[in-house]
Amino acid sequence: MKARNPVGIPITTTSSTKADLLPLDIHGILLLDKPLDLSSAGAVARVKRLFNARKAGHTGSLDPLASGMLPICFGEATKFGALLLEADKTYRVTVRLGERTASADRESEVIETRPLAPFSREQLRQALADFPRDYKQVPPMHSALKQDGKPLYEYARAGITRERAPRDIVIHDLQLLDWQAPDLSFDVRCTKGAYIRVLAEDLAAQLGTIGHLAALRRIAVAPFAAERQWSFEALESLSVMQRHEALLPVDAALCAWRRFDLPVGGVSAFRQGQTVKVAAEFTGTIPGTVRIYADGLGFLGLGEIEPAGGLLKPLRLISSVTNRA
Repeated sequence: MKARNPVGIPITTTSSTKADLLPLDIHGILLLDKPLDLSSAGAVARVKRLFNARKAGHTGSLDPLASGMLPICFGEATKFGALLLEADKTYRVTVRLGERTASADRESEVIETRPLAPFSREQLRQALADFPRDYKQVPPMHSALKQDGKPLYEYARAGITRERAPRDIVIHDLQLLDWQAPDLSFDVRCTKGAYIRVLAEDLAAQLGTIGHLAALRRIAVAPFAAERQWSFEALESLSVMQRHEALLPVDAALCAWRRFDLPVGGVSAFRQGQTVKVAAEFTGTIPGTVRIYADGLGFLGLGEIEPAGGLLKPLRLISSVTNRA
């Protein structure tokens, strides 16, 4: 027989033990609360086994020394995972001031210590306010970025330092949470690609001292913030159907784009990847990317309204309907 998960994709089930072991076509997004000491790839592998899913992938890695939100896309949702890679991230950070490590986090031993000045909370709050928002960040040597075919961490382990070009990072917000010397805790919301351990060192330098990342938890990946995150323990306590109900719909990450309901006459051509003329329906509509829906079918994918001619051009389509209104 056939059941349906919450996003409306049929899941084939059978009483046969052999068939039960076949991977399932599951579609949606899981907000995993990744535990410490597990890689993002390891988390995806564990989730795939738990859901017996055919296809899944994460949307921006989280180091083993970090915990928190790791969106995992299943099936059709993987087509839109790159959009989450580009999304802003929010982290809860603890920096230990007065101590430096080679890797800028607690993965390596302390190699330098300095006495700490008696910072007040107001001094630290002001330091966060004064930290550059348009921030040129030099990637750390202890990173997976490659030069000449080798990751930088291999050079670092061999005692070799390579030149690294700075990256343009935008810090949207920095908010002091706590100061219990020597540990400074704050929340940071920033653009993709930021190395928080480098931020920890740079902030310490602005304070006239040294520091390293002592704890890191990702608490939001735009547009997800208030939604529930699922630990492995919570997922393992659920039935198979309850796990499917924990998934967000395929289009859950696309709320920043405007919605357009495609008239029935254009659905077939659009789903075949053809540009559709919808001039009358787009009167007064601003050109740009839109989420496409059709009555009775739900979410179809992303399209682009072209500036002239009243045309809707397919950008990224899903292969199966989701029954999402």
